[in-house]
Amino acid sequence: VREHGWRAPMKYLLVTSGTVSGLGKGTAVSSIGVVLRSHGLRVSAVKIDPYLNIDAATMSPWEHGEAFVVEDGGEVDLDIGNYERFLDVNLTASHSLTSGKVFEQVLKRERTGHYLGKTVQMIPAVTDAIQDWIIDIARKPVDGSSEKSPDVCLIELGGTIGDMDISMFLEAMQQLMFKVGPENFCICHLGMVPTMGTMAEQKTKPCQQSVRMLREVGLKPDFLLCRSENALEEATLRKLAVLCQVPESNIVSLHDISNMYRVPLLLAEQGLGGCICRHFGLSCDAVMSPVLRLADSAARAQSERLGDWRVLADRIDTASDEVIIAIVGRFTGLHDTYTSVVKALKHAAMEVNLHLAIEWVDPIDLEPNTQVQDNRRYDAAWWRLKSAHGVVLPGVLGDKCVEGKVRAVKYCRTSATPFLGIAGGMQIAVIEFARSELGWEGANSTEFEETNPHPVIIFMPEASAAVTGSTLRSGSRATVIRDEDLSMALRLFGGKTTIYERHRHRYEVNPNIVPTLEAKGMRFVGQDESGSRMQILEIKSLPFFIGTQFHPEFKSRPGAATPPFLGLVLAAARRLEKRLQEDGGLLRPGSGLERYH
Repeated sequence: VREHGWRAPMKYLLVTSGTVSGLGKGTAVSSIGVVLRSHGLRVSAVKIDPYLNIDAATMSPWEHGEAFVVEDGGEVDLDIGNYERFLDVNLTASHSLTSGKVFEQVLKRERTGHYLGKTVQMIPAVTDAIQDWIIDIARKPVDGSSEKSPDVCLIELGGTIGDMDISMFLEAMQQLMFKVGPENFCICHLGMVPTMGTMAEQKTKPCQQSVRMLREVGLKPDFLLCRSENALEEATLRKLAVLCQVPESNIVSLHDISNMYRVPLLLAEQGLGGCICRHFGLSCDAVMSPVLRLADSAARAQSERLGDWRVLADRIDTASDEVIIAIVGRFTGLHDTYTSVVKALKHAAMEVNLHLAIEWVDPIDLEPNTQVQDNRRYDAAWWRLKSAHGVVLPGVLGDKCVEGKVRAVKYCRTSATPFLGIAGGMQIAVIEFARSELGWEGANSTEFEETNPHPVIIFMPEASAAVTGSTLRSGSRATVIRDEDLSMALRLFGGKTTIYERHRHRYEVNPNIVPTLEAKGMRFVGQDESGSRMQILEIKSLPFFIGTQFHPEFKSRPGAATPPFLGLVLAAARRLEKRLQEDGGLLRPGSGLERYH
């Protein structure tokens, strides 16, 4: 905020949690951000992770879930994806802070003489580095504006209070609060209030103990967010207020609700946004601003706080018609690996006003070997695939199982089942097409088989095969869409001939075989600026068969579903052509929310 050259001080809101992990801290942080945006504030967010990894680039999906890719190519914690989706912002790799990044910076400074020969210690060297990082990144615009800095920076501290590996971050936060002043620093603590016993009594001890440990390190919560099964009772509120020394008005019940999009509504109903504004001395507690980019968002927001957001929450609960989408991937046992894919599907289903049902299919179960070893599992997997209205084949590094995926693609292509292949999924579609339509039985990727007679997928020349961390072709890249007979891709992306989407891959379609594939009907309608990298494929003879080398799921938003996923869900529900007609021939994401309430 700038008035007559004066810049208002940045406001910092720290969110911690205690007792156990998995209380939903990431959702709580994102939801607080949505509420503050409804008060007209610009919001940014930083995620602190105490692990020693520099980033999520080399972490196993089994260990960590999805590696979310931001605009600048950084591979970060999946919570950053949740911030982007809820707050409608584009964050950077620097918005993800890990112990590894902090130590790397401090040690590099020591080697280059930054500390002028002084002894380098945890305090002040490491704690100062943490504070400087947060203060610097908090000011960077994240909402598409090149000039307007955020008003509030949300800081999520990973782990739970009492963990040894977050101690240096807690010390840094205490020093940061002293540096900027308590009027510019706010602490929200997420505590657990379980219901136990035959009397279903709400127990406050877990929350009390985590607050006590927080106070021991010099941080006193200004707000308590209490995770519970049911709404907090009056007696529970009074007890927490006295024993945790937090006013009743600043204690928020975060009880179980029907869907996660109701969390911002729950916080707003309890007045959290206004209380935070008053804590920061901001005169915006009565302001009501839209949080979605819809034509009628402003009108809905003026009639009710988060009135535009409520449409999303209501649609999930009231949608009656169902669309079934199969996700074919090796990590189906850990759904966090496909978090952004699932969210993108939900965004599309919300807009189309459909209830989304997901069938998880392990490609190994589709292979002939499984039929021999476990026929029931084989039949069950094929039943799940064939019962779906549409299929997504996502790309996850380390996920091979080529033969099962090839069989899934062949089923979709020959049965005209709507199909969307992402990154590695697009490459599998090329492999299947080369084998089936060109008769190249040995066609494969050099990633899976270095010496094969038909290398249809090859190693990308600009990356390194030896070093794994941060060597991918990653981040936002341009795709030029060819306008040939109004391709499906051109219609999905609203007639845009150049789009920018996020990549994360090392291998790509061999450009030498593209003319042969196109002669058989597989069209590469999206390419990079040089025309040598194939980035969108489609088969025009099929209702919906699309492959993207980029990851469209990383840019999907609740009020603006990403076009490939929206097209897939519409095609799966047999509504795509009707929707295109309603939108004037070119898909307009968000119009479904505006048109049908």
